[in-house]
Amino acid sequence: MANDGDGGAPRRRADARRNKMTLLDAAAAAFVASGVDAPVRDIAARAGVGVATIYRHFPTRADLVIAVYRHQVESCAEAGPALLASGVTPHAALGRWINLFVDFLVTKHGLAAALRSDDAGFAALHTYFLDRLVPVCAELLGAAAAAGEIRPGVDAYELMRGVGNLCIGADSDPRYDARRLVGFLIAGLR
Repeated sequence: MANDGDGGAPRRRADARRNKMTLLDAAAAAFVASGVDAPVRDIAARAGVGVATIYRHFPTRADLVIAVYRHQVESCAEAGPALLASGVTPHAALGRWINLFVDFLVTKHGLAAALRSDDAGFAALHTYFLDRLVPVCAELLGAAAAAGEIRPGVDAYELMRGVGNLCIGADSDPRYDARRLVGFLIAGLR
């Protein structure tokens, strides 16, 4: 039977997805402000829900950290094709996507340590990260090279690794502007 607006199952599922996204966004904001050890009560307050609601969706902190990380990887992955389709030049799309990637990297306070933990859930995240984002970067690089905007043969993994290395320490030195240095790197691809 179709949902006729009476609050049936499809509406509840959509509401549950929306609530989960709100929790993930609130947790991401809390992680940026306080690191991955941000108190659950702070995350709940940001999301406008009770602490029990967070634990209902994410029984452990590891579950929450993994979900936030995966959500942000997906957002970054989805942005690449959208930027290419937006009508800007491929080089501009690459630059905008790299800026999103920089934001992703520099806002992961404490995540590197969590990824090195013994928790099995964290072990697969690096592979997931590479599997989702390297092809997106490669697509952007390919489009920019095909348009003659950058030199051909730039390896997506190497570029992402270089960007990542430029982002190291950005959260511990207020005078260090990773985005500015990465901008030099992207300009140098021309």
